[in-house]
Amino acid sequence: QKAAQNLKPVVPIKFHISSRTDAGVHALCNSAHLDIHRAPGKPAFNEKQLIHSLNRHLKPEPIRILNAYRVTNSFHARFSALSRTYIYRLLMGCSHYFEIPVFERDLCWAPLGGYLNVPAMQDAAQFLLGTHDFSTFRSLNSETPFQSPVRTILQADIRPSSGFLSQHYEHRRLEFWELKFRSRSFLYRQVRRMVGALVAVGQGKLTPHHIKELLEIKDSRAFPSNAMAPPSGLFLKSVEY
Repeated sequence: QKAAQNLKPVVPIKFHISSRTDAGVHALCNSAHLDIHRAPGKPAFNEKQLIHSLNRHLKPEPIRILNAYRVTNSFHARFSALSRTYIYRLLMGCSHYFEIPVFERDLCWAPLGGYLNVPAMQDAAQFLLGTHDFSTFRSLNSETPFQSPVRTILQADIRPSSGFLSQHYEHRRLEFWELKFRSRSFLYRQVRRMVGALVAVGQGKLTPHHIKELLEIKDSRAFPSNAMAPPSGLFLKSVEY
C-alpha cells in the first residue's frame, strides 16, 4: 500500500488483500485489488507500467508484483476467490533442533522424536475432506461470533517433497513432506490446527478416528493443548479465481 501511494493518485489507495496470514506464515503467491485514480488528463496505468512502478518502490522489500490485471468494479480480491491452497512443510528425521538444515530454518516444522507414521496421517486426513463444522479446528478471535464455522475442504493431501539443496545432505536421511489443503476459505488458524492434529496422529498421540471425533465435538476448547503447528512451515501457495 505504501508503494502504491508513490504512484501519486488523486485519492489515497487502499489495498484489499485476498488472504491475511499470521506472523511467521509465508506466501508463495497472494493477490490484492486496488483502485488508482489519477489526476485529470493523465492516462491510466497499463498493466506493464503498474508492475514496473510498484516493483521499483518495493525493491528493498522481500515482495514482488508478478502480474497485474484490469478487473470489473464488482471484483474483490478476498470475496471473489474460488479457492485458496495452503501447503505445510514437515521435516522428519531430526532428533534435535540444531539438526535442521540452516537454509530450512523458519521454513518448515521438524517435530522431534523421529519419523512420523505417514500412512496413519493420510488416513486421518480423509476425515477432514468435505463440508464440516470446524469449530474444534479454529482459534477464537474477534471475528468468531460473526463467522460460520462450516467450511468445505476440497483437498487434503500428504506427499513427499524435497528441501532446498537437499541433494547435498542426502546422507542424513532427512525426509521432507508437504501437507496440502484447498478450500474456498479457512477459519482462523484452521490449517495450523489441522496440521498439528495430523502430526499428533503421526506421533501416535491420537488415532485417525480421533480426527473424526474432534470434528463431531464442535468446540475449540476440545482441541489438544499445545498441538497447533507453528507458523514457520505454512505457506499460502495460490489463490484461484
